[in-house]
Amino acid sequence: MSVTKEVPDAEDIRMSGTFLSKVFDGPYRSVPEWIGEMEKHVSERGMFLKMHYFHFAYCPICAKKYGHNAVYFAEVEE
Repeated sequence: MSVTKEVPDAEDIRMSGTFLSKVFDGPYRSVPEWIGEMEKHVSERGMFLKMHYFHFAYCPICAKKYGHNAVYFAEVEE
């Protein structure tokens, strides 16, 4: 979950590393397809995918109104 300010009684975690990202549109059931696309995207760049992270910016109804609803971050290493 992303936040713009400190949340009381919540642990704040900051991530570091090297990441590639892509934006996707679609329902949650499309995640396995997106993983395949990202694995190909990473390997074409000669990198190894270490970890998958997804951020759904909008619920499906809001995504129709605002656009893209999922951001996929892949932690990578060369």
